[in-house]
Amino acid sequence: MSDTTGSGNGREFLRHTVATLAYRSRKILTDVPTDFSSFRACDAVKGTHGSRSAGEILAHVCDLFDWGAALARGEHTWRETKPQAWDADVGRFFDALARFDASLGADAPLGSAAERLFQGPVADALTHIGQLAMMRRLAGAPIRGENYFKAEITAGRVGVEQAPPRREF
Repeated sequence: MSDTTGSGNGREFLRHTVATLAYRSRKILTDVPTDFSSFRACDAVKGTHGSRSAGEILAHVCDLFDWGAALARGEHTWRETKPQAWDADVGRFFDALARFDASLGADAPLGSAAERLFQGPVADALTHIGQLAMMRRLAGAPIRGENYFKAEITAGRVGVEQAPPRREF
């Protein structure tokens, strides 16, 4: 029988959150249309101006996890990068997640509180990955819905290789 009260450990909960983000992101970031990196929501929704392209959003999410890894080491270092080719930034995203997760999984004390790491880079990334999911739909390439409660998500599994979906619809 599983413990429904949770671990009580913010660091482990944060690792599970990052693994959940990796699981959901794999679906959103892979098998995109060829020109998706340049797609902007304003291309599909009249009256919107100045939105970031999908590639710009993905590069920003990569920057968030580079920043998160620095914060976990106790450094406040922000570096904004320009988008690369889509597949290169997808690789960069999963590499940055892995570095961030390694910081969370290490025995060394965190340089920032787990709660602050969540409220900064992780929460921002959740927002932007959701934007990319919506942009895929607007671009005519929606992802399949899924019962994420049933998904096999494991702390530490933060790469592009994820368990197959258990219940898509």
